[in-house]
Amino acid sequence: MIAIIPARSGSKGLPGKNIKDLCGKPMLAYSIEAAINSKYISDVIISTDDQEIADIAVSYGAICPFLRPEYLASDDAIAVDNYIYTLERLNSEYGYNIKEFIVLQPTSPLRKTSDIDNAIELFKQKDADSVISYTEEIHPITWHKYLDNNGKFVNIFPETIQNRQINKPSYYPNGAVFVFNFELIKNKKYYSDNSFAYLMERENSADIDTIQDFNYAEYILRKRSE
Repeated sequence: MIAIIPARSGSKGLPGKNIKDLCGKPMLAYSIEAAINSKYISDVIISTDDQEIADIAVSYGAICPFLRPEYLASDDAIAVDNYIYTLERLNSEYGYNIKEFIVLQPTSPLRKTSDIDNAIELFKQKDADSVISYTEEIHPITWHKYLDNNGKFVNIFPETIQNRQINKPSYYPNGAVFVFNFELIKNKKYYSDNSFAYLMERENSADIDTIQDFNYAEYILRKRSE
């Protein structure tokens, strides 16, 4: 199975985050190294529009056959379109025959190789269309509200007063692991009736969008190295 690591150059929340130094390495290096250490991944493909990112990724063991076009690297670009573009080019121009693949976002540096392998094993065992990593939400989703322009509460769910303990656990995608059947992606879908969650520990589930997220990941990595 191949891994795709999508790492475009534009980031407004945390500029340059994909190659920002994180405990002595560019952030994307953690995803590349975790993928290389997987017993199921043959090639790690970096998908980027930026030559500097490509060069750094290659120095850590990734492959960059081509840069993605600008229209697939804009703020409005849809990730699934880039996956289709990348896989079709790999299949038609570079001798691949990709029917299933894994996406590892560089913004999840705390994800471990064991998470990758376990998710792929679940995908194989279930003969799934997709396996996507989730983690448990601490607070009930029924506590969430919208706010109007005056700061007043607007209900998302019917209002109830309940103790947290009687709510069913809910889960959210943590952005760390996506295992896909290519046929599902061609239909521009991530989920089908044959999709499954791979549950990850919260400590491994940081998805870095802000400097606060980055600082948390830095703290966890330093604790791991003690």
